[in-house]
Parts: sequence; C-alpha cells; structure tokens
Amino acid sequence: MSRGELLLEVTALHKSYGTGHARVDVLKGIDLRMTEGETIALVGASGAGKSTLLHILGTLDRPTSGTVRFGGKDVFANGDAALAAFRNRTIGFVFQFHHLLGEFTALENVMMPGLIAGNDRKHVRQSAEGLLEDVGLAHRMTHKPGEMSGGEQQRVAIARALVLSPRLLLADEPTGNLDMKTSSGIHELLAGINRDKGVTLVVVTHNELLAGGMGRTVHLVDGRIEDGGAAGPDRGRKRAAS
Repeated sequence: MSRGELLLEVTALHKSYGTGHARVDVLKGIDLRMTEGETIALVGASGAGKSTLLHILGTLDRPTSGTVRFGGKDVFANGDAALAAFRNRTIGFVFQFHHLLGEFTALENVMMPGLIAGNDRKHVRQSAEGLLEDVGLAHRMTHKPGEMSGGEQQRVAIARALVLSPRLLLADEPTGNLDMKTSSGIHELLAGINRDKGVTLVVVTHNELLAGGMGRTVHLVDGRIEDGGAAGPDRGRKRAAS
C-alpha cells in the first residue's frame, strides 16, 4: 500500500468488562479510519478509553462488538494463533514503561522479536544494529538497560518495536516518564520514523507538544470519539461541513 490509502477502519466498536450490574462500558461505538503513513494522537481524560482502544487496534484485546478491518480484512475473524501471527508481523508497540529485559544488552533486546519469530540471526542482528544507529544509540549497543538513561531505554524500545518492519506503530504514553527535553527528542524520533520509513503512527498522549506534532488529533470523551475520527477525503469533507 502507498501513503494516503486506507489502512485501518474501525466500525461501531464497543468494549465492555464484567456483566450485569458490574458491567463497565469502556468504548461506546467507535468509528475511526486511518490511512497509510498517517500520524495520529489519541487524547482525552484518564478513563476515556484511549489505552483500551489502542490495545484493540493492536489486537492485544478483542472488542465486545464491532469490526476492525486492516487492509480491508476483519482481523478479529481470525483465531488467536492467526491473530498473534498477524500482530507480530504487522504491528509494533511502544509503552510508557519500556519493558526491556535487564539481563540483555540493548542490541539483544532489539533482536529479541526477530529471534522469537525464527528469523535468520545474522539478518536480525544487522537490522537491530541499523535501527540502534537510526535512534542514535550506536555507541550503546552493548550496554544493558540499567546502564542507560530513561530516554535511551525508550529509544531502545522504539528500535525493538521496529525490528520486524511493522506497518503500524502504536505508542502508549511514550514520553510519560521523561523530562521535557528528552520527550522532545522522542517526539522528533517518532516523526522521523514516520517520515523515513512510512510507518503509520498512533500515539496515546497527554503531552500537548507531542500531540500537536501529529498529523491528526482524535479526541476521546467517555468512550466515544468527539472529534477526529474520519481520515482522508472524508475527513476533509467533515471539516468543510463544520
């Protein structure tokens, strides 16, 4: 697919937890479209459903109802094994807490997804080395997480998320634990990844600077999209009509 083509379409998405009086409706009819190469910020108050939506977009959780189509195909029509395979080859994740393995070096952490996928070790190593160079950590490849700053650890996590060349990169508060200067560096890094690699980027954030740098901002309020759900030509017509 090329930039501007429809990549992902979410229709009438609901997510609830519990049953009866204990039922909690987190997402309440989400409609969202995103195109290849877009950058999107998901913003909203705590409890609005941002992380839940991100987890469903990443197929880490299944919706209660509704569809998520990737490249025109309903991803949740797949069983768990096929869904995991799709996720591993198509989607990269970056979280607020980097979840690096402390006993391994930066290079080994970045290589890990490729090795788990059974890819050729030499090729995985070359890809990991190139990505660590891309994120400015060529001099830190043999260092373990405990020997690196928070910003460096997050850069390693971003490189790890890219090692299998995903088409979609999902980031949940990637600068939440970082100072303003380091956050700015992560913001620039993510923007560069989108520009240079064409990866579609969706970021959950409370960081106004990071959100402002995204191509589109989607506002969630109480489990619903208040603004920003359309993409491409439809989005333009929506703005023109408002």
